Amino acid sequence: MWYFLPLEQTTPAPFHVNIILFSPPEVQLPLSCSDPRANHLLKILHRRPGDTFDAGLINGSRGKGTLVAIGEHALTLTFSWGEPPPPLSPIHLLIGLTRPQTARDLLREMTSLGVAALHFVRTERGEASYASSTLWRTDEWRTHIIHGAAQAFCTRLPEVTHGRSLAEAAAALPADTHRFALDNYEASAALATCPLNSRPPVALALGAERGWSAAERAWLRNHQFTLVHLGARVLRTETAAIAAVALLKGRLGWL
Repeated sequence: MWYFLPLEQTTPAPFHVNIILFSPPEVQLPLSCSDPRANHLLKILHRRPGDTFDAGLINGSRGKGTLVAIGEHALTLTFSWGEPPPPLSPIHLLIGLTRPQTARDLLREMTSLGVAALHFVRTERGEASYASSTLWRTDEWRTHIIHGAAQAFCTRLPEVTHGRSLAEAAAALPADTHRFALDNYEASAALATCPLNSRPPVALALGAERGWSAAERAWLRNHQFTLVHLGARVLRTETAAIAAVALLKGRLGWL
């Protein structure tokens, strides 16, 4: 399936998803025919009055929507809600601000994988101008996590922050968080073999495309982050994030 956002929002190319998401206020109102979700229901899903579709409340329950009537200017919908999906995995990512397209991929894919939080932080080797991208100056970033949740047939959205320092984001982590930082140069331990306790949350720090500076590596070590690697290959930021999160979820039984 495809998921579309209302026209007034910054709308990237559509992505395959498996549920259509609505904010709670929207389910009380007719759905304007100009809303791309209306076009999706009529032209992509080929729904007609009386037909149902998979629907979800953002950060709420999943259920079924029913197309009741097709009016000249709006669709009439009703909803029947079931249970909310399981909680997000307690994985908190601290990611050096990356180029906007990489950040878009990370927002979408990490949400699909069900992480609890993504914190895009300032780093010494990161490009400062990335923080002023329209991705962050507008609500565009939110469209990508909605796409990611809808792809995963989920309604839950992760916490997202951007622009804080590494130290500020780390200070806000939950207590007793296991802390790891991916590093291609000085890490001696593999993430696949590091001891893990399945109970507390896990924080995973990834540098920007140019990696960590020497000062940042020292800071990470001094603040209980274990430097780890994913093997000898140098991976793109988004590839490393996907591999590391999948590995953590598998090891901790959070699938």
